[in-house]
Amino acid sequence: MVALAPIALTACKKDKNNGVGTPQQHTITVENVLQSQPLVESGTFQGTGTPALILPGQSTSISFSAAKGEALSFATMYGASNDLFFAPSNPGIQVYDANGNPIEGDVSAQVKLWDNGTRVNQKPGAGVVHPGVAETKNITEVSGTDAQGNTYLTASKLVKATLKYNGNSTFTLTLQNTSGGTANETPLSPGVWSVSYIVGGTLQAPNPLYTAGQPTLNGLTNIAEAGDNSALSTYIKSITGIFTPLSPILVVVYNGINNPIYNTGQVDAGNGLTPLAQQGNADILAAYLKTLKGVKAVYVLPAPTTKVLLPQIAGKQGGVVSQQLNVNSGDRLAIATMYGFSNDWFFASADNGVDPTQTGDISSTIKLYDDGTAVNQFPGAGLTQFNLAGTPLKESQPITAVPNPNSFTTLPGITSIIKVTLK
Repeated sequence: MVALAPIALTACKKDKNNGVGTPQQHTITVENVLQSQPLVESGTFQGTGTPALILPGQSTSISFSAAKGEALSFATMYGASNDLFFAPSNPGIQVYDANGNPIEGDVSAQVKLWDNGTRVNQKPGAGVVHPGVAETKNITEVSGTDAQGNTYLTASKLVKATLKYNGNSTFTLTLQNTSGGTANETPLSPGVWSVSYIVGGTLQAPNPLYTAGQPTLNGLTNIAEAGDNSALSTYIKSITGIFTPLSPILVVVYNGINNPIYNTGQVDAGNGLTPLAQQGNADILAAYLKTLKGVKAVYVLPAPTTKVLLPQIAGKQGGVVSQQLNVNSGDRLAIATMYGFSNDWFFASADNGVDPTQTGDISSTIKLYDDGTAVNQFPGAGLTQFNLAGTPLKESQPITAVPNPNSFTTLPGITSIIKVTLK
């Protein structure tokens, strides 16, 4: 896994002891405890009638966000068949070109027709008897003819897919049933769609709905045989959620001053918080903090090897960093780290930090803030997010807490993302 933020060097500064009593040794440990999911977004689509089929001449739309390299996948039944379905080749329909420019217009050529491999194919049309004779084969593409010799027009002649860019990394894909009047006239069933996270250039779910040459899984059969999208929808919802690294952790110990990292309700002061919130680079802010009277020690803690603290991926433990501290009664402690897959969100100690001489889990004292210096996009699906190879779009707004749910998604509780303990 490649680093998603610049390498941060550990830095420490100690002032004269302006606390009370004998210095105590404590250790702070910060962990990324997020149980990450591979899909950033997913959902369902259907027609407007009852049943909710997409009949010849009708259309339906899917709205979604995506970063460069992410793709949209979907699946819908060729209704006048035993177990055929339409879907783009994996990983899905590409929505940006190689230069990061949004793609618009007719993308029908990326839609293919597939055989689910669970029913013997009859001649497609209104006379198909459902469910038909069972078989056990792998998923295969239908190009012109199926295994039984039945003939089909290319998928792009039966389903028209049109992509529109709405701005700020959001798109609309319109699927139109164009099979009317052809030898392969068919309704399209309710379907499902998904967008995979991309991490370090690698999609987390490159085969989100099916894998060619492999048996069908996770409820796709219900769509391919009966046009029922409920089982596959339940499955993709279970793997849709949050994926984010945490940047190298900034830790500051101070005494006699307020939290020196940020002030809510005020615009970013330009002392280095912006590079931390937008790029995960804490070095500039650390250098500034070391110049402040009342600051006793400053640390920047990168994770071994990866630098950023990765979340839990497929059950593997997330990133962990620790630092020994020398603290006194009266000292305060605060931390900050970037929500890596955002434009300028950062986790930080709320209010005036915490008493570093206490012990135990202090995760509940951490909140998520918007630095107000970059235009927000769907977290993990934004073209201008720095850790997704983008350049943030500037804005100037006061620092505020990120609401949850917010205009993009609902986040898990902060203690389900970042764990901070003192020992």
